[in-house]
Amino acid sequence: MAGEPVAVVLAAGMGKRMQSDAPKVLHEVLGKSMLDHVLDVVAEAGVPRVVVVVGYKADEVQAAVADRPGVEFALQSEQLGTGHAVMMAESALKDHDGPVLVLAGDTPLLRSETLRALLDDLVANEAACVVGSAETPDNHGLGRIVRDAEGTFLGIVEQKDATPEQTKITEINTGCYAFHGPSLFAALRGIDSENAQGEYYLTDAPAILRDSGKTVLASPRFDVVEAMGVNTREQLAEVERVLAAR
Repeated sequence: MAGEPVAVVLAAGMGKRMQSDAPKVLHEVLGKSMLDHVLDVVAEAGVPRVVVVVGYKADEVQAAVADRPGVEFALQSEQLGTGHAVMMAESALKDHDGPVLVLAGDTPLLRSETLRALLDDLVANEAACVVGSAETPDNHGLGRIVRDAEGTFLGIVEQKDATPEQTKITEINTGCYAFHGPSLFAALRGIDSENAQGEYYLTDAPAILRDSGKTVLASPRFDVVEAMGVNTREQLAEVERVLAAR
């Protein structure tokens, strides 16, 4: 797979449940914004270029990380879902033929070695996509990894769209992905918003790639704690406890 890896970091959300006007990704953990933690880990993983997708209070988010090397921005003016957010990075990456990591800006517990492993899985398997997964019995509200009887990846199903049988699946989607760049944007052109939320889910892209005959894997490289996203003040405090213990 040609080219150095690039990361797309999703940082457009408002974070209503944080009970604050500040952009969610700028909330601090141990004196540093969640977005800064994610960008540090991306750099440690050897990814030299990052496209940060901004939206809510875009100027504030850009100003907070604009002096970091290798960081550029794409604007998501309307928040229409994770798939739509990644689409906003397409023009920045139109000439990129290598791997693309897609990460959320509110996951400050990520580890660089896990991101490297995800990229290694992509290249070693000549895959179009590797979905980072984790095992947890505490799966409520999380997207489930659906496999066939042989263990082959079939797709990701969100809680709201899951059948009673699928809600019992304990392998969950972490929201961290490695894609072959051109395959990613080709798949995004095929997604729609026909779902319970009326949004464009990035989670539909892996199944689209699989259905088109490309290699797609779900790789349980993550522990469920490191993949934890922050949506509430309580989760922010929990993340701070974990980082302090590390």
